[in-house]
Amino acid sequence: MEGGITRTGAKIQSFYNKEGYPVSETTLERPVAPSTEFTILGAASFCHLLNDMMQALLPAIYPILRGNFSLSFAEVGFLTLVYQITASVLQPLIGFYTDKHPKPYSLPFAMIASLLGLLILAFAPNYTGLLAGAAMLGLGSSIFHPESSRIARLASGGAHGLAQSLFQVGGNFGSALGPLVAAFFVLPRGLHGLAWIAIVAAGGVFLMTRLSQWYKENGKARMNVSKPRPLPAHITAAHVRRAMAVLVALIFSKYIYLASITNYYTFYLMHHFHFTIRNAQLCQFVFFAAVATGTVAGGPVGDRLGRKVVIWFSILGILPFTLALPYVGPGTTIVLSVIIGVILASAFPAIVVYAQELIPGRTGLISGTFFGLIFGVGGIAAAILGGLADTHGIDFVYHLCSFLPLAGLLTIFLPNTKPEQ
Repeated sequence: MEGGITRTGAKIQSFYNKEGYPVSETTLERPVAPSTEFTILGAASFCHLLNDMMQALLPAIYPILRGNFSLSFAEVGFLTLVYQITASVLQPLIGFYTDKHPKPYSLPFAMIASLLGLLILAFAPNYTGLLAGAAMLGLGSSIFHPESSRIARLASGGAHGLAQSLFQVGGNFGSALGPLVAAFFVLPRGLHGLAWIAIVAAGGVFLMTRLSQWYKENGKARMNVSKPRPLPAHITAAHVRRAMAVLVALIFSKYIYLASITNYYTFYLMHHFHFTIRNAQLCQFVFFAAVATGTVAGGPVGDRLGRKVVIWFSILGILPFTLALPYVGPGTTIVLSVIIGVILASAFPAIVVYAQELIPGRTGLISGTFFGLIFGVGGIAAAILGGLADTHGIDFVYHLCSFLPLAGLLTIFLPNTKPEQ
């Protein structure tokens, strides 16, 4: 037989490979572990950038909203609470459902929901309208994160930490762009300037539709090849429960502190150092850019050195800098915020992948739970910190939050997910 040979009765058919050696049909049909799809990861990361840029516009325009609607700090915090609770409650539910019933084309609908939220905010006549717009933004985020995080894992080719970092860094850069868009685009035009983000959102809908097509065509095959690795024998169910409790405590520490920066950093700079709104927003951009930089490192370092090492350093390592921040001048404050952002940001990719290793086969549930948790923690923290700022002053908030990284000591209770030698 030209181009190949057949052994009658043996049920084995062989063909020649490029080098001229025979290759059996069984070898040709054997599943091959997929390689890392950097094009897909890049597209998913860019979609994350667009999504989180739209989400970040809400806290970035708080000074404008506070002036236009005469809001108190508590009302600003409650606005954040509505947005983030909407996202946090729905995300784990969506992740749990899509683990069993994947919905690839849910991604474009996430962008449409966020777009509607911005339009409502742009033309809201009162505080109730602002709350409705914030809730729509939360809905868009809750749909986007579980499924897009699953795409990142499917495209990872086994480099889960790297994939989670590349995916997450897009969101961090999007969060960093939010204050810039607010400072140079929304602020000169007023709230109606938010409506022009529809052009960006339309491009996001198109790109997310293409990602959904890849997911539909490749997702099932990649899930069948990339079976989750079982846990080492030394990790029991009790270890898993304790580790998950520790991870939740670390998330609380990290995102309560981030809530103080995300929602009140501009007010702190304006009050403490008499910055203008635009200069304060630019400083917030610098912090978010530092967060994006730190996120890039967290996943690959975790792949190489282990997730626990990254978690230890990223939470506890910022303690000296958070303790010093309330007592320094404006230049040093910006420098310390950059250091804090870089170190603190490396934690989240490591925490998510570590949790996925603890509970194999539940990518959507874990991603939805942890993304939902950060939104919920951030929302509740924003409301509480806003009340504290009203009663005790904005400076008190940063003195109080400076001790939160002490929670990093809990990392000692996390088990090693690598097999014991």
